[in-house]
Amino acid sequence: MAKTLVIVESPAKAKTIKKYLGAGYEVLASKGHLKDLPKGPKAVDVAHDFTETYAVIEGKEKILEELKAAAKKVDHVMLATDPDREGEAIAFHIAEEIKSPKLTMERVEFQEITKRGIDHGVSHPRKLDDHLYDAQRARRVLDRIVGYDVSALVWSKLAFGLSAGRVQSVALRLIVDREREIEAFKAEEYWNIGVGLAAKNGAPISTRLSSAEDKKLEVT
Repeated sequence: MAKTLVIVESPAKAKTIKKYLGAGYEVLASKGHLKDLPKGPKAVDVAHDFTETYAVIEGKEKILEELKAAAKKVDHVMLATDPDREGEAIAFHIAEEIKSPKLTMERVEFQEITKRGIDHGVSHPRKLDDHLYDAQRARRVLDRIVGYDVSALVWSKLAFGLSAGRVQSVALRLIVDREREIEAFKAEEYWNIGVGLAAKNGAPISTRLSSAEDKKLEVT
């Protein structure tokens, strides 16, 4: 019986990792996120410090039950979801669901799915990173309270199907501000002063007047 359960995101990666780890390891896939903010205003309580309420994603119940059942058969779990903030959130949510007094859990990162990469990850486990998880939570909350609401406003005021969010809305503002600067620009004629010189050996030297009396010179 396997003593260590390794949980990754991708089923394809799970097969390869199992091949490298060999006996004593069971490798299962979460197939991405298992929990998320549900639809509706109660998902994020803005009035109370933006507190989130997470729920199991519809259709992922069976996968979660399989992970729980597998965790009951082992003493040790390695959370090997992707090495980024989304992977950290998935690892946190899985840990919340399968936790048990007899179960030890560690976070491992596989930077490459090779024998060397797997061995390095397994031999360098770490604790779950609260800061990385908080970064993902902040992103998700912003998606919900900005993206959902602003997109709905755009649909009602402009056209259905357009989208807005925490990234593209800010990027659009930057573009609009820059475009307004361009439109407000007033062209002014100016001149460059230069002279062609020659070195003693006849080599040409092109020069340009840039300052006078240590001050930048603008000839208008």
